[in-house]
Amino acid sequence: MTEQAEAGPQGERLQKVLAQAGIGSRREMEEWISAGRVSVNGAVATLGMRVSEGDKVQVDGRHIRLQLQTEQILPRILLYHKQEGEIVSRDDPKERANVFDALPKLRGQKWIAIGRLDFNTSGLLIFTTSGELANRLMHPRFEVEREYAVRVQGQMTPDQMHQMIKEGIELEDGLVRFEQLSDEGGEGYNHWYRLVLKEGRNRVVRRTFEALGLPVSRLMRVRFGMINLPPRIKRGMMAELGEGEVRAILEWVGLPAGVARQVVDDGRGNKLQRARTRKN
Repeated sequence: MTEQAEAGPQGERLQKVLAQAGIGSRREMEEWISAGRVSVNGAVATLGMRVSEGDKVQVDGRHIRLQLQTEQILPRILLYHKQEGEIVSRDDPKERANVFDALPKLRGQKWIAIGRLDFNTSGLLIFTTSGELANRLMHPRFEVEREYAVRVQGQMTPDQMHQMIKEGIELEDGLVRFEQLSDEGGEGYNHWYRLVLKEGRNRVVRRTFEALGLPVSRLMRVRFGMINLPPRIKRGMMAELGEGEVRAILEWVGLPAGVARQVVDDGRGNKLQRARTRKN
């Protein structure tokens, strides 16, 4: 092992560097390191290890180019309007429509989905190349708000609405409480509500209404943190955020906002400046 990897307080933590490289979230990288899937300079890596320029890092035997630079590289962020009938997973034995298939191809990085939506849920999906950003938006300790529009079969009573705001309801995996809840009206047997949660447990909105005896007939995520689903992005469409929007999001989550340009490693050691045209 070289001096760089043994330098203690020098360099950056390995899991952080891998997350910044877009390999996965920091939590995933910690799991991979613990599982022995990562090596530094030919030796199996350990949690807490620091790396610097010149260290050779491999994940599952594949060389990873370190991005340890004095200038912060701006990550890329995509907004996608997911349709019902699509899955948010790269691996599906049923080979159903996959949200990752239509995303722009990346070299040396991968798109990370920020918060999943189940097969029958539509709305805002966010993709980024930054595992650090994904972690800040998804980890429960940051309590980032998720806003949904939900249509149910039936109607909540005033007592149920009060309960969901003040006390919550106990599910098999813990208490659920809405931060906000508003009655949006409806016709006939179907009724619409708008709600805000600070968590992303699997199918938590559907399970909550089902526990109240109100089956969900339609569910759509319209906001994640400070990011709203723009009306111009119709179902199945996507848009990439411009530099100013990316920097605003980084500042909002408490990450370095970086520089006004975005530098991309083309995989051959060349640094390319990416020009971006913002869609209106």
